[in-house]
Parts: sequence; C-alpha cells; structure tokens
Amino acid sequence: MTRRFSFYPLVLLLIVLLMAWMPGMTAGAQDFGFGDLGDFTGSGGDAGGLGSPLALSMSGKAVMEIIGFVKEFDDPADTALDGNFRGRLSFEAAGANVKALINLKINAPDNDHPWGIVTPDEAYLQVYFDDVELEAGLRKLTWGRADSLGPLDVVNPFNYASLTNMTDYMENKIAQPMIHLSYRAGSFTKIETVLLPWFSPHRFAETGRWASPYPFPLSPSFKITMPEFNKLAYAQAGTRFTTTVGPADIGLQYFYGRMHQAAAVSAVSYGSTGITLDSIALDYNRYHQIGVDWAQVIAGFNLRAEAAADITGDLGGDDGTVYNPALRWSLGFDRDLFWGVNLNLQCNQSIRLLDDKVLGNALLDIEAGTGITSSRITAVLSKKFLRDELEVRAAGIWGIEEEDFLIMPGVYWTIQDTQLEFSGGIFGGDESGQLGRYHPNSFVKCGLSYSF
Repeated sequence: MTRRFSFYPLVLLLIVLLMAWMPGMTAGAQDFGFGDLGDFTGSGGDAGGLGSPLALSMSGKAVMEIIGFVKEFDDPADTALDGNFRGRLSFEAAGANVKALINLKINAPDNDHPWGIVTPDEAYLQVYFDDVELEAGLRKLTWGRADSLGPLDVVNPFNYASLTNMTDYMENKIAQPMIHLSYRAGSFTKIETVLLPWFSPHRFAETGRWASPYPFPLSPSFKITMPEFNKLAYAQAGTRFTTTVGPADIGLQYFYGRMHQAAAVSAVSYGSTGITLDSIALDYNRYHQIGVDWAQVIAGFNLRAEAAADITGDLGGDDGTVYNPALRWSLGFDRDLFWGVNLNLQCNQSIRLLDDKVLGNALLDIEAGTGITSSRITAVLSKKFLRDELEVRAAGIWGIEEEDFLIMPGVYWTIQDTQLEFSGGIFGGDESGQLGRYHPNSFVKCGLSYSF
C-alpha cells in the first residue's frame, strides 16, 4: 500500500488550537510557552474576564529500532536489518469545561517520501457538563477489563501488519471516528454510549514477510474486492454500564456492529492441476454482542474476567459466508510472586456454536477446517532492579489448539526520559498455526527511545 504525506493533521491541529484560544483572548499581552505551557489567560490572568484560563501542553516520543531476523544470520553478507524510526507528537489544549487533543504519528522518510509521513493517531474534543462527558473525533476506546485483547474490547480494530511489537496494545489499536457520551451517576457508576458512523477492519500485511499465505494456488489474475466502509450500512453503536458492588467492579455492555475479521465469498476454477482461486469478495459480518465483566482483588490476586455472546446472522449454522454464533470468555490475574517478580496471566477462549452445521470445504465455508474452540494463554513475567530503572521481562502467547507460540524476552533500561531496549521474538510450534507460520521471522531488536 502506498503511503502518503498528509497535511490534514496539521490543519486539524491549527483549527483545534484556534478554537481553544479564541474564548480566552483579550486585548492584553498573552503568556505562551512550551513544555508545561501553564495557564493562558487574558490581561492580568483574570479568568473571570472574557474567557476561561487555557492550559496548553505538548509532549512526544522518538523511537529508533534496529531489527534483525535470526534465520538470515547464517550468511552475514546477506543479512537484512530493518531500521524503524517513528515518533509521536501530542498536543493538548484544556479550558474550564473543554479539552482538545491531537496525537500525531511520524514515520521515517523513504524513497517515495523524503520528508516522512505524518498521520493522525487520535484527534478529538472532550466537553464536560457536570456529570456528562461528550467526546467526538478520532479516538481509541477500551471496553472491558482484560489486560490483553479481551472479548469485550470491540470498538477499535488492531494493526497486525507487523508482529514485532505485539505487547503494546494501545499502539497497535487503530483509532476510529466516533461520538462517545458518558454519564456518571455518583462516584462508582458510569453509563457510556458510543456511535461509530462507519467501519474499519483489522489491518494485515498484504505483501512481505508478515503476509499470510493463501491455502490454495492463485490464478495470475487473482483479485480481492472490498466493500465501501463509509456507508451507513457499516455504522456501529454500543452502550456500557459499569459500577462497584462491595469489593467487586462489574460491567454490562451491548454492541451492534461488524466483526473486524473478514468473511469471504470465493470464486474458483477447476483444472488438471486442481483447484485455483480466482477471486475473493470480502465482507464483514454484522453481529450483536452481549457481554459482562468483573474485577476484584482476592487473596492478593487482581482478578479480571469477561464473557460475551456474539450473535451473528447465521442462526442455522449452515451459511458458509457468515461466521457462526459464538461464546467467548477470558479470565486473568496479576500478582507479585517472590523476590519482586510479577506475573500477569490471561486465558482467552472462543466456542463456536452449531459446529455440526459447518461445511467441510474451505471454499464453501469460511470456518471449515477450524476447531470448535480457539484458546490462547498470554503471560508476562517481569522483575525490576536498580531502583526500578532496569526491567527484565518475558512475555509469551501460546495457542493451545494450534500448538504454536510466540515468546518475547526483553531487557529495558530506563534513565529519566530515555529507554534502551534489547528484546526479541521467537515463533515456534505447528507451522500451520497463526503464530507458528511465522517461524522464519524470529527476530532480535535493539531500540532507543526518548520521551519529552
């Protein structure tokens, strides 16, 4: 996919800053500075004049990474190293009852874009009316209580175009245009509603080392057709209720939207060499989700659980172009063990309903050849040293039915605002699994980042 330099994030930034500035302008001198920009008021700093005090702030992060792939180390002369520079700039303007925020992603220059690529990561307004909060714009919203990809976190899709940074869930989450309204009823109860006017799917690599291979030979004229997501037919909405009952935090939610993983209608041809895939028309199934979550500290364990029912349009289980209804759940905890070692453990599972109705041919049913259950265990072990400046961490993902895994060890040394990272990723197990297929992509990484 061709990347382009985009000027509209800068235009958005100027508009938001001007909108926030204008209510606080007076004829007097203005205070303005970077870093902690402090209060921006009218002459004499009188907040009761023509406008409210305005606090402006800017922050950011610059990251440089060098990634090498272990399989290519056998021949040093042909070893390919991926250099990855990226940055982030965040601007925030806050008044008495309004806040504007823009996060920009800055990617490194390449041959086609010598000045680099700037894209918006988030850009939204927050307005407060007593117990009511309204947000509108490009936003990342997390629902549910799971630490890693719980079944209730359905609002935003994720970017899986590279698997070298799997543990940074917010970085991999893709912001969506939305209107988000929340109401607080007391100190512990909140009701939220979200409206997404259109839809985006999960993002995967189309070419290169992280692209998934097709299970069938492709014709020379093979093509994929995609729907248009900016139509009202792809609008989504949901509501969520959270409260505290005694020592437990509980939540209930309902979401009506589209599944972020594609369903497909295939066109094939038959010849002397077998079946050839000619084209795929992708769509993304509509579904209802009803879910609950719970969190509580018991005997030193910070426990979290989620459960959801995904109700699709295939209530008979025999429509090969639509995913069957499914039950999904997660259960996890984090706890300090011994010698300052912390363990974060989570198990996720989906259970397909009406499994006996699934057709046996993968070209006739998108769920053919997959098990009735899909289960994963995610674990993170970490230990800090030297007044918490040095952290040793090992994260892992194990696909139980697919018998594959990803192990990500790392050492992170943080000195004030600078962090040095030495880490890696080891893919293994069944080479037909979602993780095991990337066994040639096991990697080592050296990174340096600075936050300001």
